[in-house]
Amino acid sequence: MLSPAEIAAVAVRALEEKKAKDVKVLKTAEQTVLADYFVICNGTSSTHIKALVDEVDKLLSEAGEPPIRREGLRSDIWVLMDFGSVIVHVFTDEARKFYNLERLWSDSELVDPATLPMPELHEPEAE
Repeated sequence: MLSPAEIAAVAVRALEEKKAKDVKVLKTAEQTVLADYFVICNGTSSTHIKALVDEVDKLLSEAGEPPIRREGLRSDIWVLMDFGSVIVHVFTDEARKFYNLERLWSDSELVDPATLPMPELHEPEAE
């Protein structure tokens, strides 16, 4: 079982591997019971958003932390992935500007992703 910070770190790694734009991590534990961290990023198209979401799902599922739920998959502008203690938001540029989560949660701490503890991830064994 991964800590909330480790879940956020794996999500960031997955997003960066698939070239997400403007990845931000907000520590929201003091502001809400919804989650300890919000991970926010942009995708450049609906195809890119799907690839980002799929990669986060894949890496965290392989680490034993599958999403509790995913919302917005039919939408081309915003997908939310709920990992319990971490919520990952993947937006188009326009939707991110419209919802402006960074302003909405401006009293939360902006975390440098490089400071998050990265768990050792194991590649699934080939069959």
